[in-house]
Amino acid sequence: MALFGIKFSNKSGIPSLLLFIFFGMSFNLFGYDFNNFEFIESLSSIALVVIMFYGGFGTRWSMAKPVFKEASVLSFFGVIITALLTGLFIHYVLGFSLLEGMLIGSIVGSTDYASVSNVLRSKNLNLKYNTAPLLEVESGSNDPTAFTLTFVFISLLKGEKNQCWIFFF
Repeated sequence: MALFGIKFSNKSGIPSLLLFIFFGMSFNLFGYDFNNFEFIESLSSIALVVIMFYGGFGTRWSMAKPVFKEASVLSFFGVIITALLTGLFIHYVLGFSLLEGMLIGSIVGSTDYASVSNVLRSKNLNLKYNTAPLLEVESGSNDPTAFTLTFVFISLLKGEKNQCWIFFF
């Protein structure tokens, strides 16, 4: 099913991530009620590890080396600024608490490597100023920042104020 989805994604131009999200949502529409949350938590932890390291394994060093400095700055500060602005928007416009807004901002603050690399490679975009490698390296290296921010805001929301800062040391 996954291979069919990826082939369909490549031919149609629809990001495979969207296809898999709709595929998962369709299970509930057809009456499949899944309640094994412990299994899903284990599966999502394994998937997170694979996703976080996939960018490093799929990147050619010869392509990444010229844009490494810029991509590192973008992947760190870009995620923080995006998370901050999104969190403030969610807090002030949508009425969530500040910590809830910052958690949502942290979750959506990073770009998805699979989507970015899929679009860049399948469309053969001819971007100027060496932008394609910069985007690819940045999207492959910003997950740790987003993960750290997400961990911190989940800890703060749970009331674990002393434990969330140990992540930085």
